[in-house]
Amino acid sequence: MDIKVTLAGLTAAAVLASPVLAEYPERAIELTIPAGAGGGTDTSARKLAILLEEALGASIAVLNVGGGGGSVGASQFMQAKPDGYSLFATWNSPLTTVPQVQNVAYSLDSFTPIASTSETAYTLCVNADFPAGSGEEFLSELAANPAKYTYGNDGIGGTMQLAAERIFQAKGIEAIAIPFGGAGETLQNFLGGHVDIYGGSISTVLPYVETGEAKCLLVTSASDVPALPMASGLEALGMADKETLLWRAILGPKDLDPAIVTKLADIIETAVNDPSYVEFLATKGEVPNVVKGDDLGARLQAEFDALAKVSKGLGL
Repeated sequence: MDIKVTLAGLTAAAVLASPVLAEYPERAIELTIPAGAGGGTDTSARKLAILLEEALGASIAVLNVGGGGGSVGASQFMQAKPDGYSLFATWNSPLTTVPQVQNVAYSLDSFTPIASTSETAYTLCVNADFPAGSGEEFLSELAANPAKYTYGNDGIGGTMQLAAERIFQAKGIEAIAIPFGGAGETLQNFLGGHVDIYGGSISTVLPYVETGEAKCLLVTSASDVPALPMASGLEALGMADKETLLWRAILGPKDLDPAIVTKLADIIETAVNDPSYVEFLATKGEVPNVVKGDDLGARLQAEFDALAKVSKGLGL
C-alpha cells in the first residue's frame, strides 16, 4: 500500500466532508424563535429569514417555542446538532436576564454566537404634568423623593427593570417597580394613572408622545434617540457605562463549525443592511447593529455580568 496515496485520499475525503466546502447549505434550515408568533423578535426574524433564504439559496423553516421568558425555546435549542441546519433567533433577555431570576438548563457556553442584528433603547416616560422636563431633572426628582414614584416594567427581573435599576442604583434612587405582562400592558396602566412612570419599548409609547399624553425623559442607550427629543441618553448624563439595550441576534448550537459561523455572519450582515430591512426596523424604532462571532460572545458576557450585579443588588 502506498501510504502517500492513502494519506492523500484521506485528506481529500476530509475536504469533501466539510459542510462549507460542500456548498453549505444543501437542505432547509430550521430557525427556532423562543417566543410566540407576532411579537417583536418573531416579526424581525421572519423578515430577516426571507432575505437569508435568497442569499443562502435554501429555505428556512421557522419554529416558535415560547414560554419562560424565552428559556423554554433556549433549553430546547441547545440540544440541536451543530451542523449549521439549526439556528436560534433571539433577543438578549433569555440569555443575559432570565438566568438571573430563573434556574435554566443552559448557559452562554451552550451556544455559538454568530451575529447580532438590531437594537433599540428602552425609555422611561411620565405624564405631561410631571415636575421635570429633562433626563437630569427626572432623576433629580426621583432622588429627592425616595419610594414616592412607581414605574411599570416588563416583569420582575425583566430587562426593563434591570435596565432602570442600573441607572437608579448608580444615582441612589429608590423607585417602586410594578411588573406587568409586557410593554402594552405597562402602557395601559400608565395611561390609566395606575403607575407614575412608563418603562418599556419606544415603539409602544411613541404614538402617545406625539399626542402629548406622555413625555419621555430618559432612554437606556448611551446616545440620544431622535424620535424622543426630550429624552436624555446616558452619555449626556455621564452614565454611558450603564447602557442597557434590547437587541436581537442569531446564534448556533455549541461547537458550530467556525467556517459556517463566518459564512452565516457575513450573510446576516449583508441582509441586515439591506435597505428594505433597515426601513422595516425603523418602523419598529430599531436600528441595524451587527456584532459578529467572538465579539458578540464578549458582548453577551459583559451584559450578563453587569445585570448579575444589578440583580444581586435587588435581591432577586
